[in-house]
Amino acid sequence: MTQWYYQTWEEIQQLVQNGARAVILPVGATEQHGPHLGCGVDTSIADAVCRAVARKTATLLLPTLPYGCSIGHSRRWPGTIAPQPKTLIDVIKDMGDWVYASGLRKLFIVNAHVTNAAPLRCALEMLRAEHDDLMVAVINTPELSQRVRQAHFADAEDWHANDAETSLMLAQDLAMVRPEKCSASDDQDRTTDSVFSHPVNRTSSNGVTGYPSRADAGKGHQLFEWMVEDLAALIERGLSEQPPLSASYFEPVNQ
Repeated sequence: MTQWYYQTWEEIQQLVQNGARAVILPVGATEQHGPHLGCGVDTSIADAVCRAVARKTATLLLPTLPYGCSIGHSRRWPGTIAPQPKTLIDVIKDMGDWVYASGLRKLFIVNAHVTNAAPLRCALEMLRAEHDDLMVAVINTPELSQRVRQAHFADAEDWHANDAETSLMLAQDLAMVRPEKCSASDDQDRTTDSVFSHPVNRTSSNGVTGYPSRADAGKGHQLFEWMVEDLAALIERGLSEQPPLSASYFEPVNQ
């Protein structure tokens, strides 16, 4: 695995000259995760999965971004650090510009926090409109594949700090877990019949949606293996992908 922040500028230049074209950007969040999990769960997941995948696919890895679009968690519970969605858009756009300037032409944005998806998609639109030969993908870890999605959504449609996330932390980052509080942290999903999208202070009594009492490390190890395997397969496909057509974004059709 080659990590961006350990490389000198000469080494990054050499990687590009030797054919490196792709880089992975893991994006997490810092937000409350109920009474039983630390605020860095999403960042921990993004970082661990992307490290394993970068090693498996020999892809350059950027430092993990630990802040995301978490304003929906409200100020009811301490711990959330949430830039505005427009701020996240600007940060990702700026990072993409600098990645492009360094010679990379494929950017895999790997997102482990659900509500980052919209700002990340906006940044993708801006980047590909400005850089004709830059390809950008936004990949959301909870929906990497059917089996990964099924595990995440098993106990709640609007899941958060649930069985899946707690199991992952029990397997991969035990310091993030307060095991003695897992069994008492369950809270039901109150969003299934909602027309509107409500902030978490109006859908959860304790910041949790789902059943962390069902979590165990064995399930977490299995889910992590699936996530690494399925993300690596997507990255491998992307490394060889070319645009279906070569038409320029900027040049009109010849009359």
